[in-house]
Amino acid sequence: MVLTLDPELEAALAEAARKQGASPEDLALEALRKRFLAATLQPRDEWERGLLAAARDCGVSLPDSTLSREELYD
Repeated sequence: MVLTLDPELEAALAEAARKQGASPEDLALEALRKRFLAATLQPRDEWERGLLAAARDCGVSLPDSTLSREELYD
């Protein structure tokens, strides 16, 4: 499969890839995997359905150093 990107999307993808230190192709594939393959996860029972319903993408976790006493008061 070959995808043709418009110049605006191609520039945005290239910039995001540069910031993450990845190739634009790898970044695009990762985004497609997250979008289309993550939806194939099917819960097997009520517990898994509840767990998946409660899950939220919160981005990255903070390093322990940001939760130190000194950092809390800055």
